[in-house]
Amino acid sequence: MLYGQNERIARKEDDDMQKLAIEGGKILNGELAVHGAKNSALPLLAACVLARGETVLHNCPRLSDVFAACRILSQLGCKCQRNGSTVAVNTDGLVNFDVPDELMREMRSSIVFLGAILGRLGKCRLSFPGGCELGPRPIDMHIAALKRMGAVIHEEYGILDCTVPKGLSGAKITLPFPSVGATENIMLAAVLAKGETVIHNAAREPEISDLADFLNACGAKIKGCGTDRITIQGVAELHGCEFAVMPDRIVAATYLAAAAITGGEIRVTHVRPQDLDSVLPVFEQMGCSVYAYGASVYLSAKKPLKAVKNIRTMPYPGFPTDAQAIVMAVLCKARGTSVIVETIFENRFRQIDELCRMGADAKAEGKVAIIDGVKTLYGATVRATDLRGGACLVLAGLAAQGQTIVESVKLIDRGYESIEDSLNAAGAKILRIG
Repeated sequence: MLYGQNERIARKEDDDMQKLAIEGGKILNGELAVHGAKNSALPLLAACVLARGETVLHNCPRLSDVFAACRILSQLGCKCQRNGSTVAVNTDGLVNFDVPDELMREMRSSIVFLGAILGRLGKCRLSFPGGCELGPRPIDMHIAALKRMGAVIHEEYGILDCTVPKGLSGAKITLPFPSVGATENIMLAAVLAKGETVIHNAAREPEISDLADFLNACGAKIKGCGTDRITIQGVAELHGCEFAVMPDRIVAATYLAAAAITGGEIRVTHVRPQDLDSVLPVFEQMGCSVYAYGASVYLSAKKPLKAVKNIRTMPYPGFPTDAQAIVMAVLCKARGTSVIVETIFENRFRQIDELCRMGADAKAEGKVAIIDGVKTLYGATVRATDLRGGACLVLAGLAAQGQTIVESVKLIDRGYESIEDSLNAAGAKILRIG
């Protein structure tokens, strides 16, 4: 399967109309395998630009954001082809350095192509990215870091025109916040730069380590990933390799939440339990039995759910902001009052209004959400507000009486491979319509 403009145009109208019809009250049981991580696959696809020849990525998820990244690669002149869960990228035809505005607007993570294109071609032209509306996510840190490495960046009417007249050079960069995107962009720009780059206060997420492992397999010299100090020694060139994308820890959390909210029992496989160290204790506090072993996590929710007094989203290894809405859905059915403090994004409680349509008792005041558990949720027509907010509504629909219709499914498709097929395999009854 090759990627191009026609494929995007043909799908757009249908995607906008699709909905999920969920028949609530089904208890989920069984085993579900986790697909590759969206938040790792996207920077890995951007990193392919840096490697000469062909790169093969296994366990690459079939997600709309991944399709968008492949279309960007095709626009740059690369040959990008998928066979099942494997994507092959050949950069022999890489000639273009500009990414059209319509492609940049399809996903927020498209900004990661800036460091990769600049590192390989020495120039790049693109616009500000799109994606879910979660509040301000400025790219000031990205731009400031690249300027320290020798990039000259002109911004006009939302377009970034970037060049490196004297080539990129290593630098010592201290991030004011451990931004995942900024850390990734610096790493991508630094691997082919002259000299050594040191990132202080770097992001520590597992996806950062996955990117480093991939780049090192291509011939890069990166040390310190998983800590707040990453060192990159620039090399002359990178070569292609074969690499498997890490499993998606947020999808794993979603499957566990589906069992918890329905009072079910599930074994989630193809997962790295250590990546869920901040999430699993929350399910235990709710009263679930949780066991991690090998590449699996088992959860049983046979006891009534209990509220969790305080959850605070934090950069890794803290509780992930991407799991906040997912856990909130479960807390809507938990006995007592739960409090969630969102410290990463300003607009990440937008799912609350939709949950209240279903009978939830939840409210947000600034960065704090207060959830009083209710005995019953009711089916309603609701709209996904963003990727994880959409997953939250699907979870609530599983536990609700009657039928729930979730609109704007295209947002959910950004991070889940046919979420209805996966949950149906464990006993849910969900139909995609429209």
